[in-house]
Amino acid sequence: MNVLFIISTDDAETAYNAMRLANVAVKKGDDVGVFMLGKGVLFEQSSTEQFNVMEQVNQYEGDFYV
Repeated sequence: MNVLFIISTDDAETAYNAMRLANVAVKKGDDVGVFMLGKGVLFEQSSTEQFNVMEQVNQYEGDFYV
């Protein structure tokens, strides 16, 4: 299945959960793309100890657009 995630917020919990879901989809064999839009491009700054967005981004193996 082809899946595209569009993340347009700098909310750490939302970006973290979207990236977790994207990682699961890739592991299941789906063709996944992630597009950071608007405030979503601030994902590096939004990462927190509880919601480590960067950890999920670094694990991601699909197409990633910023």
